[in-house]
Amino acid sequence: MTAALGFGVSGLDPALAAGLEAGMVSVEQRLREVVKSDYAFVTEASRHLVDAGGKRFRPLLVLLAAHLGDPTDPAVIDAAVAVELTHLATLYHDDVMDEAPRRRGTESANHRWDNTIAILTGDFLFAKSSGLLADLGAEAVRIQAYTFERLCTGQIRETVGPQEGEDPITHHLQVLADKTGSLIATSGRYGAMTSGADAESIEVMATFGERIGVAFQLADDLLDIASDSEVSGKTAGTDLREGIRTLPVLMALASTDPADARLQELLSGPITDDADHAEALALLRAHPAMEQARAEAQRWANEARASVQVLPESRVREAFETLCDAVVSRSV
Repeated sequence: MTAALGFGVSGLDPALAAGLEAGMVSVEQRLREVVKSDYAFVTEASRHLVDAGGKRFRPLLVLLAAHLGDPTDPAVIDAAVAVELTHLATLYHDDVMDEAPRRRGTESANHRWDNTIAILTGDFLFAKSSGLLADLGAEAVRIQAYTFERLCTGQIRETVGPQEGEDPITHHLQVLADKTGSLIATSGRYGAMTSGADAESIEVMATFGERIGVAFQLADDLLDIASDSEVSGKTAGTDLREGIRTLPVLMALASTDPADARLQELLSGPITDDADHAEALALLRAHPAMEQARAEAQRWANEARASVQVLPESRVREAFETLCDAVVSRSV
């Protein structure tokens, strides 16, 4: 099961884990089929991030939620592929906005080619996702449209920043709910819906997905600060270097302790100097904001766990609960 999740998790029912692993193999195969184009260059550009891998958290949630109904319905795999294509498309666009040189350990598409190619490739993947969902029916397309709306709203909200008088932390959590939680909520919804689960289960999966999605992103942001590069394979403090204010940074900036003046000075913008970056990373790792942010991630995971308690006790419900633990405790 570890391979499918992209980070460690244990304790799943062996038969369920084997089924999910098999499903993820089908998702990978289908992903590569769907992004093919008659124009070889488009295929190459589209497969750039597909081949780079990733956690595949969203398709995994589709497959797991499908066990609330009939997980063998062919529509389940198409829904799983559609949400991953949507996610990949947003990454192409994000890299252009962030001017990122690397993504998932490989050269970003905008850096390898240019911004125009990266944007159009993202659009191509959105189109492929839409085509898959159109075959699943009007309701699937309606859900996709609403998800797009939230993804765009979240990005705009992040770009504009908090409004006058708005709490930066509240604003940040809403950005995470829109930019990350919305698509993971849709993943849970699609999984239950395409498998023929009942209406209550579909709504439960949407709620679970939104909450676990925010916990997932909060944990990711903590890893950017706390992770050992040799273990995680990530460059620690990338967000700090780029001046991205994640939850621990916002909490440290909100501190009224005079002892935090130096850290707050360093966190006031992008940190391009290596010595300043190392100092900021060390100070932030030792700051109470890290534990406060971990507690917030745990709170969202706990709320996700609470949302599935209405489901009958089963190996599937246990898997959702295990997922809550895995999301907040992972090291990669």
